[in-house]
Amino acid sequence: MKNSLRSTLKRGSMAGMATAGAAALLLSGCGAPPSTGGGTNTASNYIGCIVSDSGGFDDQSFNQSSYEGIKKSEKDLGITVKSAESKANSDYETNLNGMIAAGCNLTFTVGFLLGDATKAAAGKNTDKHFAIIDFAYSQPIPNVKPVVYDTAQAAYLAGYAAASVSKTGKVGTFGGIKIPTVTIFMDGFYDGVQAYNKAKGKNVAVVGWDKATQDGSFTGDFEKQDTGKQVTKNLLDQGADIVMPVAGPVGKGAGAALREAKGAGKDVKLIWVDSDGYLTAPEYKDLMLTSVIKKMDEAVETLVKDDKDGKFSNEAYVGTLKNSGVAIAPFHDLDSAVSADTKKELDSLKSDIISGKLVIESKASPKK
Repeated sequence: MKNSLRSTLKRGSMAGMATAGAAALLLSGCGAPPSTGGGTNTASNYIGCIVSDSGGFDDQSFNQSSYEGIKKSEKDLGITVKSAESKANSDYETNLNGMIAAGCNLTFTVGFLLGDATKAAAGKNTDKHFAIIDFAYSQPIPNVKPVVYDTAQAAYLAGYAAASVSKTGKVGTFGGIKIPTVTIFMDGFYDGVQAYNKAKGKNVAVVGWDKATQDGSFTGDFEKQDTGKQVTKNLLDQGADIVMPVAGPVGKGAGAALREAKGAGKDVKLIWVDSDGYLTAPEYKDLMLTSVIKKMDEAVETLVKDDKDGKFSNEAYVGTLKNSGVAIAPFHDLDSAVSADTKKELDSLKSDIISGKLVIESKASPKK
Protein backbone atom coordinates (compact mmCIF):
# COMPACT_ATOMS: atom_id res chain seq x y z
CA MET A 1 0.00 0.00 0.00
CA LYS A 2 1.42 3.33 -0.96
CA ASN A 3 2.38 5.65 1.85
CA SER A 4 0.25 8.38 0.31
CA LEU A 5 -2.83 6.28 0.89
CA ARG A 6 -1.92 5.78 4.51
CA SER A 7 -0.94 9.31 5.47
CA THR A 8 -4.19 10.03 7.27
CA LEU A 9 -4.78 6.55 8.62
CA LYS A 10 -3.88 5.16 11.99
CA ARG A 11 -2.96 1.70 13.16
CA GLY A 12 -1.20 -0.15 15.95
CA SER A 13 -1.72 -3.07 18.28
CA MET A 14 -4.97 -4.85 19.07
CA ALA A 15 -6.14 -4.87 22.66
CA GLY A 16 -7.94 -8.19 22.51
CA MET A 17 -10.73 -10.09 20.91
CA ALA A 18 -14.33 -9.00 20.49
CA THR A 19 -16.89 -11.16 22.23
CA ALA A 20 -18.90 -12.03 19.16
CA GLY A 21 -21.55 -14.71 19.38
CA ALA A 22 -20.47 -18.32 19.06
CA ALA A 23 -23.07 -18.92 16.41
CA ALA A 24 -21.74 -16.13 14.23
CA LEU A 25 -21.43 -18.21 11.11
CA LEU A 26 -24.93 -19.65 11.04
CA LEU A 27 -26.48 -18.25 7.92
CA SER A 28 -30.03 -18.26 6.68
CA GLY A 29 -29.18 -18.25 2.98
CA CYS A 30 -26.69 -17.61 0.26
CA GLY A 31 -26.69 -14.50 -1.88
CA ALA A 32 -25.91 -14.40 -5.57
CA PRO A 33 -22.23 -14.66 -6.43
CA PRO A 34 -20.49 -11.34 -6.88
CA SER A 35 -19.56 -10.38 -10.42
CA THR A 36 -17.76 -7.09 -10.74
CA GLY A 37 -20.15 -4.67 -12.37
CA GLY A 38 -19.48 -1.65 -14.47
CA GLY A 39 -20.36 1.88 -13.66
CA THR A 40 -19.75 5.40 -14.81
CA ASN A 41 -16.88 7.60 -13.77
CA THR A 42 -19.16 10.49 -12.95
CA ALA A 43 -19.35 12.67 -9.87
CA SER A 44 -21.57 11.25 -7.17
CA ASN A 45 -22.83 12.18 -3.77
CA TYR A 46 -22.80 8.52 -2.80
CA ILE A 47 -20.31 7.82 -0.02
CA GLY A 48 -18.84 4.35 0.46
CA CYS A 49 -16.89 3.76 3.66
CA ILE A 50 -14.70 1.10 5.24
CA VAL A 51 -13.38 0.38 8.75
CA SER A 52 -10.48 -2.03 9.20
CA ASP A 53 -9.65 -4.29 12.07
CA SER A 54 -6.26 -3.89 13.74
CA GLY A 55 -4.39 -5.46 10.83
CA GLY A 56 -4.64 -2.24 8.84
CA PHE A 57 -5.21 -1.66 5.14
CA ASP A 58 -1.67 -2.72 4.24
CA ASP A 59 -1.90 -6.16 5.85
CA GLN A 60 -1.27 -7.88 2.47
CA SER A 61 -4.37 -9.90 3.34
CA PHE A 62 -8.12 -9.44 3.90
CA ASN A 63 -8.14 -5.79 5.03
CA GLN A 64 -6.05 -4.79 2.02
CA SER A 65 -8.14 -6.81 -0.43
CA SER A 66 -11.36 -5.25 0.89
CA TYR A 67 -9.83 -1.77 0.78
CA GLU A 68 -8.71 -2.29 -2.81
CA GLY A 69 -12.30 -3.22 -3.66
CA ILE A 70 -13.72 0.03 -2.34
CA LYS A 71 -10.94 2.07 -3.96
CA LYS A 72 -11.76 0.37 -7.26
CA SER A 73 -15.39 1.37 -6.67
CA GLU A 74 -14.22 4.95 -6.32
CA LYS A 75 -12.55 4.75 -9.72
CA ASP A 76 -15.18 2.71 -11.56
CA LEU A 77 -18.37 4.04 -10.04
CA GLY A 78 -17.45 7.64 -9.27
CA ILE A 79 -18.27 7.40 -5.56
CA THR A 80 -16.64 9.20 -2.66
CA VAL A 81 -14.66 6.94 -0.29
CA LYS A 82 -13.90 7.43 3.38
CA SER A 83 -11.86 5.03 5.51
CA ALA A 84 -10.67 4.50 9.07
CA GLU A 85 -8.07 2.10 10.41
CA SER A 86 -8.48 0.66 13.90
CA LYS A 87 -5.53 0.16 16.21
CA ALA A 88 -7.50 -1.66 18.93
CA ASN A 89 -10.96 -3.19 19.26
CA SER A 90 -11.85 -0.22 21.46
CA ASP A 91 -11.59 1.91 18.30
CA TYR A 92 -14.33 0.09 16.39
CA GLU A 93 -17.26 2.01 17.85
CA THR A 94 -15.49 5.35 17.48
CA ASN A 95 -14.53 4.67 13.87
CA LEU A 96 -18.03 3.50 12.98
CA ASN A 97 -19.53 6.60 14.57
CA GLY A 98 -17.14 8.67 12.44
CA MET A 99 -18.38 6.97 9.28
CA ILE A 100 -21.99 7.60 10.23
CA ALA A 101 -21.27 11.24 11.00
CA ALA A 102 -19.61 11.52 7.59
CA GLY A 103 -22.87 10.53 5.93
CA CYS A 104 -21.74 7.16 4.58
CA ASN A 105 -24.39 5.35 2.54
CA LEU A 106 -22.76 1.94 2.90
CA THR A 107 -20.08 1.12 5.45
CA PHE A 108 -17.95 -2.01 5.24
CA THR A 109 -16.46 -3.43 8.41
CA VAL A 110 -13.63 -5.89 7.91
CA GLY A 111 -13.30 -8.93 10.11
CA PHE A 112 -14.95 -11.19 12.63
CA LEU A 113 -13.82 -8.96 15.49
CA LEU A 114 -16.10 -6.10 14.36
CA GLY A 115 -19.26 -8.20 14.73
CA ASP A 116 -20.54 -6.61 17.93
CA ALA A 117 -19.67 -3.03 16.98
CA THR A 118 -21.31 -3.37 13.56
CA LYS A 119 -24.49 -4.78 15.08
CA ALA A 120 -24.66 -1.91 17.58
CA ALA A 121 -24.09 0.76 14.92
CA ALA A 122 -26.67 -0.77 12.58
CA GLY A 123 -29.23 -0.90 15.37
CA LYS A 124 -28.80 2.79 16.13
CA ASN A 125 -28.77 3.86 12.47
CA THR A 126 -31.46 1.87 10.70
CA ASP A 127 -31.48 4.28 7.76
CA LYS A 128 -27.87 3.38 6.91
CA HIS A 129 -26.54 0.24 5.23
CA PHE A 130 -23.64 -1.87 6.42
CA ALA A 131 -21.73 -4.89 5.10
CA ILE A 132 -19.44 -6.98 7.27
CA ILE A 133 -16.65 -9.12 5.86
CA ASP A 134 -16.00 -12.52 7.50
CA PHE A 135 -18.95 -12.48 9.89
CA ALA A 136 -22.61 -13.37 9.86
CA TYR A 137 -25.29 -13.20 12.53
CA SER A 138 -27.45 -16.03 13.83
CA GLN A 139 -30.37 -13.61 13.55
CA PRO A 140 -30.14 -11.51 10.34
CA ILE A 141 -30.07 -7.73 10.76
CA PRO A 142 -32.21 -5.81 8.20
CA ASN A 143 -29.55 -3.26 7.26
CA VAL A 144 -26.42 -5.45 7.46
CA LYS A 145 -25.13 -7.61 4.57
CA PRO A 146 -22.85 -10.46 5.75
CA VAL A 147 -20.06 -11.48 3.38
CA VAL A 148 -18.48 -14.81 4.32
CA TYR A 149 -16.39 -17.45 2.61
CA ASP A 150 -16.24 -21.23 2.69
CA THR A 151 -12.47 -21.18 2.60
CA ALA A 152 -12.26 -24.81 3.73
CA GLN A 153 -13.00 -25.76 0.11
CA ALA A 154 -9.99 -23.94 -1.34
CA ALA A 155 -7.76 -24.76 1.63
CA TYR A 156 -8.52 -28.46 1.00
CA LEU A 157 -6.94 -28.12 -2.44
CA ALA A 158 -3.95 -26.30 -0.95
CA GLY A 159 -3.49 -29.05 1.64
CA TYR A 160 -3.58 -31.72 -1.05
CA ALA A 161 -1.01 -29.82 -3.11
CA ALA A 162 1.22 -29.25 -0.07
CA ALA A 163 1.19 -32.94 0.84
CA SER A 164 2.15 -33.85 -2.71
CA VAL A 165 5.13 -31.49 -2.69
CA SER A 166 6.47 -32.04 0.85
CA LYS A 167 9.90 -33.70 0.98
CA THR A 168 9.91 -34.24 4.75
CA GLY A 169 6.44 -35.76 4.99
CA LYS A 170 5.33 -32.98 7.34
CA VAL A 171 3.49 -29.73 6.60
CA GLY A 172 2.44 -27.06 9.08
CA THR A 173 -0.17 -24.42 9.74
CA PHE A 174 -0.90 -21.93 12.50
CA GLY A 175 -3.43 -19.21 13.20
CA GLY A 176 -3.61 -15.73 14.62
CA ILE A 177 -6.63 -15.84 16.93
CA LYS A 178 -8.66 -19.02 17.34
CA ILE A 179 -11.87 -17.85 15.70
CA PRO A 180 -14.00 -19.55 13.02
CA THR A 181 -12.70 -17.44 10.14
CA VAL A 182 -9.20 -18.72 10.97
CA THR A 183 -9.86 -22.35 11.88
CA ILE A 184 -11.93 -22.92 8.73
CA PHE A 185 -8.72 -22.56 6.69
CA MET A 186 -6.87 -24.93 8.99
CA ASP A 187 -9.64 -27.54 8.87
CA GLY A 188 -9.70 -27.53 5.08
CA PHE A 189 -5.92 -27.72 4.84
CA TYR A 190 -5.83 -30.64 7.29
CA ASP A 191 -8.49 -32.55 5.35
CA GLY A 192 -6.71 -31.96 2.06
CA VAL A 193 -3.56 -33.56 3.46
CA GLN A 194 -5.56 -36.55 4.69
CA ALA A 195 -7.17 -36.89 1.27
CA TYR A 196 -3.73 -37.07 -0.34
CA ASN A 197 -2.63 -39.69 2.18
CA LYS A 198 -5.68 -41.81 1.46
CA ALA A 199 -5.31 -41.51 -2.31
CA LYS A 200 -1.59 -42.26 -2.34
CA GLY A 201 -1.11 -44.55 0.63
CA LYS A 202 1.12 -41.94 2.29
CA ASN A 203 1.37 -40.62 5.82
CA VAL A 204 2.09 -36.90 5.49
CA ALA A 205 1.56 -35.31 8.90
CA VAL A 206 0.10 -31.89 9.75
CA VAL A 207 1.86 -30.07 12.58
CA GLY A 208 0.28 -27.05 14.25
CA TRP A 209 -3.32 -28.21 13.94
CA ASP A 210 -5.47 -31.23 14.80
CA LYS A 211 -8.93 -30.96 13.30
CA ALA A 212 -10.43 -33.63 15.55
CA THR A 213 -9.47 -31.88 18.79
CA GLN A 214 -9.43 -28.33 17.35
CA ASP A 215 -6.09 -27.91 19.07
CA GLY A 216 -3.15 -26.17 17.50
CA SER A 217 -0.73 -23.26 17.32
CA PHE A 218 -1.92 -19.64 17.54
CA THR A 219 -0.06 -16.39 18.00
CA GLY A 220 -2.91 -14.69 19.88
CA ASP A 221 -3.26 -11.71 17.54
CA PHE A 222 -2.92 -10.55 13.94
CA GLU A 223 -0.01 -8.21 14.47
CA LYS A 224 3.09 -9.59 16.16
CA GLN A 225 5.26 -10.75 13.29
CA ASP A 226 8.06 -11.82 15.65
CA THR A 227 5.65 -14.26 17.28
CA GLY A 228 4.68 -15.59 13.86
CA LYS A 229 8.35 -16.05 13.05
CA GLN A 230 8.95 -18.02 16.24
CA VAL A 231 5.87 -20.21 15.77
CA THR A 232 7.03 -20.97 12.23
CA LYS A 233 10.50 -21.89 13.50
CA ASN A 234 8.82 -24.27 15.95
CA LEU A 235 6.94 -25.93 13.08
CA LEU A 236 10.13 -26.19 11.05
CA ASP A 237 11.88 -27.75 14.05
CA GLN A 238 9.13 -30.38 14.08
CA GLY A 239 9.98 -31.24 10.49
CA ALA A 240 7.51 -29.17 8.46
CA ASP A 241 8.84 -27.93 5.14
CA ILE A 242 5.67 -26.12 4.00
CA VAL A 243 3.81 -23.68 6.28
CA MET A 244 0.42 -21.97 5.89
CA PRO A 245 -0.02 -19.05 8.34
CA VAL A 246 -3.64 -17.91 8.80
CA ALA A 247 -2.85 -14.71 10.62
CA GLY A 248 -2.98 -11.64 8.39
CA PRO A 249 0.20 -9.53 8.71
CA VAL A 250 1.67 -12.11 11.12
CA GLY A 251 2.15 -14.23 8.00
CA LYS A 252 5.08 -11.97 7.15
CA GLY A 253 6.80 -13.35 10.23
CA ALA A 254 6.34 -16.83 8.79
CA GLY A 255 7.83 -15.63 5.53
CA ALA A 256 10.86 -14.26 7.38
CA ALA A 257 11.43 -17.57 9.18
CA LEU A 258 11.14 -19.52 5.94
CA ARG A 259 13.52 -17.08 4.22
CA GLU A 260 16.13 -17.79 6.90
CA ALA A 261 15.57 -21.51 6.62
CA LYS A 262 16.00 -21.38 2.85
CA GLY A 263 19.20 -19.37 3.33
CA ALA A 264 20.44 -22.18 5.55
CA GLY A 265 19.92 -24.63 2.71
CA LYS A 266 16.46 -25.99 3.55
CA ASP A 267 13.87 -26.62 0.84
CA VAL A 268 10.89 -24.80 2.36
CA LYS A 269 7.74 -23.23 0.98
CA LEU A 270 4.96 -20.84 2.02
CA ILE A 271 1.21 -20.89 1.46
CA TRP A 272 -0.50 -17.48 1.81
CA VAL A 273 -4.16 -16.82 2.62
CA ASP A 274 -6.89 -14.32 1.70
CA SER A 275 -5.05 -12.79 -1.28
CA ASP A 276 -2.58 -14.11 -3.85
CA GLY A 277 0.59 -13.71 -1.81
CA TYR A 278 2.75 -13.86 -4.91
CA LEU A 279 1.26 -10.46 -5.81
CA THR A 280 0.54 -8.94 -2.39
CA ALA A 281 3.64 -10.20 -0.54
CA PRO A 282 6.16 -10.28 -3.41
CA GLU A 283 9.13 -10.28 -1.05
CA TYR A 284 8.32 -13.96 -0.49
CA LYS A 285 7.25 -14.89 -4.00
CA ASP A 286 10.13 -17.32 -4.50
CA LEU A 287 8.82 -19.26 -1.48
CA MET A 288 5.16 -19.10 -2.48
CA LEU A 289 3.68 -22.48 -3.41
CA THR A 290 0.11 -21.15 -3.70
CA SER A 291 -2.46 -19.06 -1.82
CA VAL A 292 -5.98 -19.69 -0.54
CA ILE A 293 -7.87 -16.71 -1.92
CA LYS A 294 -11.04 -14.96 -0.84
CA LYS A 295 -12.12 -12.59 -3.60
CA MET A 296 -13.15 -9.80 -1.27
CA ASP A 297 -12.24 -6.98 -3.62
CA GLU A 298 -14.76 -8.20 -6.21
CA ALA A 299 -17.48 -8.69 -3.60
CA VAL A 300 -16.95 -5.20 -2.17
CA GLU A 301 -17.25 -3.47 -5.54
CA THR A 302 -20.33 -5.46 -6.48
CA LEU A 303 -22.08 -4.64 -3.20
CA VAL A 304 -21.30 -0.94 -3.60
CA LYS A 305 -22.79 -0.99 -7.09
CA ASP A 306 -25.89 -2.86 -5.89
CA ASP A 307 -26.44 -0.45 -3.01
CA LYS A 308 -25.86 2.58 -5.23
CA ASP A 309 -28.45 1.17 -7.65
CA GLY A 310 -31.01 0.65 -4.87
CA LYS A 311 -30.55 -3.13 -4.73
CA PHE A 312 -29.26 -3.59 -1.18
CA SER A 313 -30.11 -6.92 0.43
CA ASN A 314 -29.25 -8.31 3.85
CA GLU A 315 -29.12 -11.84 2.45
CA ALA A 316 -25.73 -13.34 3.23
CA TYR A 317 -23.25 -13.84 0.42
CA VAL A 318 -21.20 -17.02 0.82
CA GLY A 319 -18.14 -17.32 -1.39
CA THR A 320 -17.47 -20.86 -2.63
CA LEU A 321 -15.52 -22.62 -5.36
CA LYS A 322 -18.77 -22.88 -7.32
CA ASN A 323 -19.39 -19.15 -7.47
CA SER A 324 -15.66 -18.34 -7.67
CA GLY A 325 -15.74 -16.53 -4.34
CA VAL A 326 -12.78 -18.65 -3.17
CA ALA A 327 -9.91 -20.21 -5.10
CA ILE A 328 -6.33 -21.34 -4.93
CA ALA A 329 -3.79 -19.17 -6.69
CA PRO A 330 -1.53 -20.35 -9.50
CA PHE A 331 1.73 -22.02 -8.45
CA HIS A 332 3.62 -19.22 -10.22
CA ASP A 333 7.40 -19.69 -9.95
CA LEU A 334 6.99 -23.06 -8.19
CA ASP A 335 4.76 -24.53 -10.88
CA SER A 336 7.36 -27.18 -11.73
CA ALA A 337 7.29 -28.42 -8.11
CA VAL A 338 3.73 -29.69 -8.60
CA SER A 339 3.44 -32.73 -10.86
CA ALA A 340 1.14 -32.87 -13.86
CA ASP A 341 -0.71 -35.74 -12.19
CA THR A 342 -1.29 -33.70 -9.04
CA LYS A 343 -2.62 -30.80 -11.10
CA LYS A 344 -5.10 -33.12 -12.79
CA GLU A 345 -6.14 -34.51 -9.41
CA LEU A 346 -6.66 -30.99 -8.07
CA ASP A 347 -8.87 -30.15 -11.05
CA SER A 348 -10.89 -33.31 -10.42
CA LEU A 349 -11.25 -32.56 -6.70
CA LYS A 350 -12.37 -29.01 -7.49
CA SER A 351 -15.00 -30.34 -9.91
CA ASP A 352 -16.24 -32.82 -7.30
CA ILE A 353 -16.55 -30.06 -4.68
CA ILE A 354 -18.41 -27.80 -7.09
CA SER A 355 -20.81 -30.59 -8.10
CA GLY A 356 -21.47 -31.58 -4.49
CA LYS A 357 -20.00 -35.05 -4.94
CA LEU A 358 -17.29 -34.11 -2.43
CA VAL A 359 -18.38 -32.16 0.64
CA ILE A 360 -15.72 -30.38 2.68
CA GLU A 361 -16.83 -29.98 6.27
CA SER A 362 -15.62 -27.67 9.00
CA LYS A 363 -17.25 -26.67 12.26
CA ALA A 364 -16.76 -23.12 11.01
CA SER A 365 -18.28 -23.59 7.55
CA PRO A 366 -21.08 -21.16 6.72
CA LYS A 367 -24.41 -22.67 5.76
CA LYS A 368 -25.26 -22.33 2.08
